[in-house]
Amino acid sequence: APDTAEFFVARNMSFSLTTDQMRERSKTVTRRLKWLHLKPGDEINACVKCMGLKPGENVEKICTIVVTDVRREPLNAIIDEPDGTRLEGFPDDSPQDFIDRFCSAMKGTKPTDIVTRIEFEFME
Repeated sequence: APDTAEFFVARNMSFSLTTDQMRERSKTVTRRLKWLHLKPGDEINACVKCMGLKPGENVEKICTIVVTDVRREPLNAIIDEPDGTRLEGFPDDSPQDFIDRFCSAMKGTKPTDIVTRIEFEFME
């Protein structure tokens, strides 16, 4: 049987709300509602936008990242995380500012909802 590793294709993850932070390499953590099956070592194509592309639009890759840590926790756990907002690419925000922005962007999300906290490194 062929080695399945050679057929691996990195998945795309949208960073439409933090494109600048990804291009500046100032973000090393992201929080997501899903992404339940990620594990350390997984490679991801960080993209400007992956879904809702209009006809003729293409996925614009920013860079490739590799997952270093994944855990499920309440969104408001960022309050107890030193440098939490800086790691998310918002060094001047308070944790509450970040929570408010996340809940506003992800309609219906509450601060106590469980999210996937994904820590990563840039590959190139």
